[in-house]
This record gives sequence, C-alpha cells and structure tokens, in this order.
Amino acid sequence: MAGLGIDIGTANTVVCHQRRGVVLDEPSVMVVPASGARSRRVRPLLVGNDARDLVGRCPVGLTTMRPLHDGVIVDLEAARGFLVGVMSKVAVPGWQRVRPRAVIEVPAGATALERRALLEVAAEAGIHKPSLIPEPIAGAVGCGLDPLEPRAHMVMDVGGGTSEVTAFCYGGLLAHRSSRIAGDELTLALHRYLRAEHQLLVGELSVEALKCRVDLDEGLSSVVQGVDLATGRPRLVTLESEEVLEALRPTVDAILAALAGALDDLPPQAAEDILTDGVMLFGGSTQLRGFAKLVESAFAFPVRMSARPLTCVAEGAARCLSDRDVVHAYEDSFVDAM
Repeated sequence: MAGLGIDIGTANTVVCHQRRGVVLDEPSVMVVPASGARSRRVRPLLVGNDARDLVGRCPVGLTTMRPLHDGVIVDLEAARGFLVGVMSKVAVPGWQRVRPRAVIEVPAGATALERRALLEVAAEAGIHKPSLIPEPIAGAVGCGLDPLEPRAHMVMDVGGGTSEVTAFCYGGLLAHRSSRIAGDELTLALHRYLRAEHQLLVGELSVEALKCRVDLDEGLSSVVQGVDLATGRPRLVTLESEEVLEALRPTVDAILAALAGALDDLPPQAAEDILTDGVMLFGGSTQLRGFAKLVESAFAFPVRMSARPLTCVAEGAARCLSDRDVVHAYEDSFVDAM
C-alpha cells in the first residue's frame, strides 16, 4: 500500500502521496475555541488555508494556534489535533481507509525528546509505524541527491522556524549547524522596522505578504496598509524593494553567520566535493531575492536552488518509503546522537 511523506513545518505543512505526488500544501495554522486552547483535548475547527484566513480576524471565542514552534512540537495536544485535521484532508474514501504508513521529517538538531513527541503524536493521529528522517536528508533526496553514495554533499534549509546547514556522505552526517533564526524572524524584523521607522502597526499576514513579494517585485514599490500609531487611524505607506531588503539584511546576515561554522567542520576531501557540486538551497525563506548570492559570498561555494524548494522535503520523505535504506542509515544520525 502506498504511504505518505510528511513535512510538518513551522510555517507550512506538506503531504506527498507515494504515487499521487503532493496532495496537501497548506499553512501550519488551526482555529480552536478560545476556551479549549489549553484543554486536555484540542479539537480544531479549521485547519490550513481556512484557518490562515482568520489570522488577525478571529471573532470573540475563537483563537488561532500554531502546533509547532522552531520546527518542533511544544504542545502535544495541539500537535495531535492539527495532525488529525491534516490527515482528514488527505484521507481516501472510507471503504479504502486503512492506517497509512509515513516517513516524517524532523530537524536534524531536534532533541531525542522532541523526536519522541512527534512519533507519539503521529501514532495517535492514525499513522501506522511512523518513521523519522532528518529534514536536510529528506530535502536532499527530494532534490535528486543520493545520501548513500561515497561523495559529500551539502544542503542549506531555511524554513519558518529553523535554519540548517548539513553536509553528509555514505549514510552519515559530516557537519551540521542549526539556528532558530529563520523565516519567522525575518517577518518579525520587518514588523519591527515598520513600527520603528514608519510608526505603522501592520497585521501578521500583511507583513508576511510584503516579505514574500520582495523577490517578485524587483525594483518596484509595494503599498502597505496598517494603523498609524500616532493617530490610531488606517494609513498607507509606500516602500521600495531596496528598503525592505535593507530591513531584512541584518537578520539574513545573522542566519548566515550562525550556519557558516559548518564549513569549519568539513574534512578537506569533502570540501573538494562540495566545491565541485555546490550547496543546494531549499526552504521557503531561500526564495528571497539576493539570498543565493549572499550564501555564495558567505560560504565561498557555488550555490544551486532547488526546483521545488517548498515541497522537496515531503517529496523526498515519500521516496524514502520505497528506499528504506536511507531511513535506516540516517534514523540515528541526529545531532544529539553524534
């Protein structure tokens, strides 16, 4: 029976069916009753795109929640409720329904406790014998790299909650650096900039949309609407792309500085392989305009961008269902187990 590759990210959740491809790609957000947000059993009313539409607009009695922070589970009940909602969206008709197999990604820097929590949540959500794989390895497989060959590869994954650089070869990790500075910090930096420099309070979804437009509207201006902090009235502000990029640059530099240390841990022969093949980038935050050039400048290696930076992790996890050797080789190759 075909199984699922699941990428439960801080910002987005992607589910890839082994035969049908990507069957779900939606925000990792849910709407729950405010009285039940801290109850022993969290039952989401809305999950994914439907829930995201209510971010910043929830009526009295409802609240939005993210089940993951910094790429890992911090609330078991919230995560269980969210994953149950996700599985209901991708479920097959009732007469065909059985507990699916799944390979689930998890940050390579996740602790043993965080990994165990994810396995418990997945089992409670109806997944049969879930397996875990480090997120950089799943993304590498989804990009067409072979993590079992005797040649070193390096990937850089910048998502919503975590940033990771990982070098691997022949079923093991060579070097790894992780940072909790990622896409959410970029959004927060832009929110603070608008508040400090333009005295404008802008909603979360509007700031996120502005950040995502930067790479598309090169050289163009963007209009942002928010609340004037001085008058309390709505106001429009026009921002040039360069101004937005300058607001984001300190956070981008902090991400690169935290990850560049992985280069110091590379064996010389491995560095030669990576200098030839380059560093593979994936994750939603790597799509910012100019990000690839900044990585190339900081790492002194050629840089390649994944063809599907948002879905390659789930696609790689789904492929691992057919190639269990990868899962078995890397299931213990987490940072705290090294």
